[in-house]
Amino acid sequence: MQQKTAKIRIIKIDTLSDNWYVLKKYTFALQRQNGEWQQQDREVYDRGNGATILLYNRERRTVILTRQFRFPTFVNGYPGYLIESAAGLLDNMDAESRIKAEAEEETGFRLTNVQKVFEAFMSPGSVTEKLHFFVAEYADQNKVSAGGGIEAEGEDIEVLEMRFDDALAAIDNGDIIDGKTIMLLYHLAVKGLL
Repeated sequence: MQQKTAKIRIIKIDTLSDNWYVLKKYTFALQRQNGEWQQQDREVYDRGNGATILLYNRERRTVILTRQFRFPTFVNGYPGYLIESAAGLLDNMDAESRIKAEAEEETGFRLTNVQKVFEAFMSPGSVTEKLHFFVAEYADQNKVSAGGGIEAEGEDIEVLEMRFDDALAAIDNGDIIDGKTIMLLYHLAVKGLL
C-alpha cells in the first residue's frame, strides 16, 4: 500500500514547555479528503525516537524483562512499577548501537547480534516518538554486569528472567500492560521464535 502524504499549512507554533523534552502547540490547516481546508490545534510532545529489545533464550524458553517505576502510570492510578522490555531514547545514536548499549545498562547482557523486527509510533495522536523494535538471543556468557540502569539518571531497574509462557500469561492477567513489551512478546509467539 502506498503511503499518503498530508497536505498541511503550518499557521503558528507555540512552545509550551521545554523543561525535560519539548511540548509545542501547533495551529495548522489540513486539506481534507473532500479538498476543503480545516484549521486544527494540536499539542505535540517531542522527546526523540527510541528503541526497545526483548532478549530470549530458546533452550530455556525464557525472556529477560525489567521492572521499574514509571511515574505517569502511577498518576493514572496504576501501582507504578511496570514490567517492560529494555528500552531507551536514541540520543543521537543509530538505533542498533543505542539498543545494544541500553540492553547492557538495563539488563547486564552484552549483545553482539540483534535483529530489528519493525518500527512503530506508539502514541501518534500526541507524541512524535517512533520506536525501533529489536529481539536478540541471550546466554549466560553474555552477562557482564548486574544491570539495573544508570543511578545518576534516576534509574533503579530490577532485571527479571521469566519463562516465556509465564510472560504471555502475565499479559492475560494484567501483570504486563506495557505496549512495547506486549508487542515484542507476541512477535516471538507469532514468529515461532519460542
